[in-house]
Amino acid sequence: MDTTLEFVLALTVLFSVTLSSYAQTCSSYTFSSNQVFSACNDLPYLNSFLHWNYNSSSSTLQIAYRHTRVSSSNWVAWAINPTGTGMVGSQALVAYQQSGGVMRAYTSSVGSYQTQLTEGKLSFDVSGLSATYANNEIIIFATLGLPITGTGTVNQVWQDGLVSSGTPQVHATTGANVQSMGTVNLLSGQVGTTGGNDKLRRRNVHGVLNVASWGIMMPIGALIARYLKVFKSAGPAWFYLHVTCQSIAYMVGVAGWGTGLKLGSESVGIVYNAHRTIGIVLFCLGTLQVFALLLRPKPDHKFRFYWNLYHHSVGYTVIILSVINIFKGLDILQPQEKWKHAYIGVVLALAVSAVSLEGYTWCVVMKRKRSEAETKMPHGINGSNETNGYDARQYQGA
Repeated sequence: MDTTLEFVLALTVLFSVTLSSYAQTCSSYTFSSNQVFSACNDLPYLNSFLHWNYNSSSSTLQIAYRHTRVSSSNWVAWAINPTGTGMVGSQALVAYQQSGGVMRAYTSSVGSYQTQLTEGKLSFDVSGLSATYANNEIIIFATLGLPITGTGTVNQVWQDGLVSSGTPQVHATTGANVQSMGTVNLLSGQVGTTGGNDKLRRRNVHGVLNVASWGIMMPIGALIARYLKVFKSAGPAWFYLHVTCQSIAYMVGVAGWGTGLKLGSESVGIVYNAHRTIGIVLFCLGTLQVFALLLRPKPDHKFRFYWNLYHHSVGYTVIILSVINIFKGLDILQPQEKWKHAYIGVVLALAVSAVSLEGYTWCVVMKRKRSEAETKMPHGINGSNETNGYDARQYQGA
């Protein structure tokens, strides 16, 4: 019994230690150099923490930026952006471990989204810049000559990425890496992340609009046009349902396309190139389909066959490209797996419906053709008896 109790207690202690290591806060952290900071904040993304001392009389800001759960092949950076809320224009402190195990810490002024964090001077003075790496944690120390005006709030950005051949590579452009920005009030210690959350919300709106329009309504509209018109009872209703569904899908899709262009202009990155290009192609093809509807010839017109060929080929191309681009968008946005699985389920349901309806409507059409053929054939043509057979031969020879 004592052995069991000791085992349970040991597990409890081990669990507590493990949990505390993954749920650590800046206020409980002790620096190995015994440095003390009067303020700190747990940053909401990328397992990061900011500690600082701010002296308003001398306009100096002493910081320690901690970035946990990184390997020796990662770079980390913390920056202040004096001119905006995003990455471009930020004045960064960068650190990573070099191949020989020596830490490199330097400053870099970020001028574009494709930066490799080239070393350069900042718009304010920096002294005492250094960095350490231990236990999968990089810490950057520095003192900044940073006069704060007004409420004491500055725009901050923090990031991580991989180092290749001694050069920092472009960081990921999905998930927490596009949310790691906001504000910090050096006087009150309050941290805000409105900028990152607002951008994430717009990305989610972009995704929902495009999935609903290009990815769901467009295929449903195509199913209506292809299969409902087979049934005589549907009359002209199938056409109006088809036009209504596709028109709504197009308008919603244009709204999603517009938000995508705006997001693309704010987050330039090579990962978006294919997704953005397909989106532009979809918009152009969808617009052509709308104009094609206005130029639709009458059913007995000599050009109707060519119009149908164009309309169907462009329509199916739009559906295929839409599904491909939605999956590319999901890879960029990286939502919870359940949303990707849900859309896969929708695609499978649409595909199964199309295959089932294809088989059923073919049966309906063939049955109708046989019925019409039998109606047109003269009585007794089947040669079911001698007299009818003779009559049939006589009819065939006439």
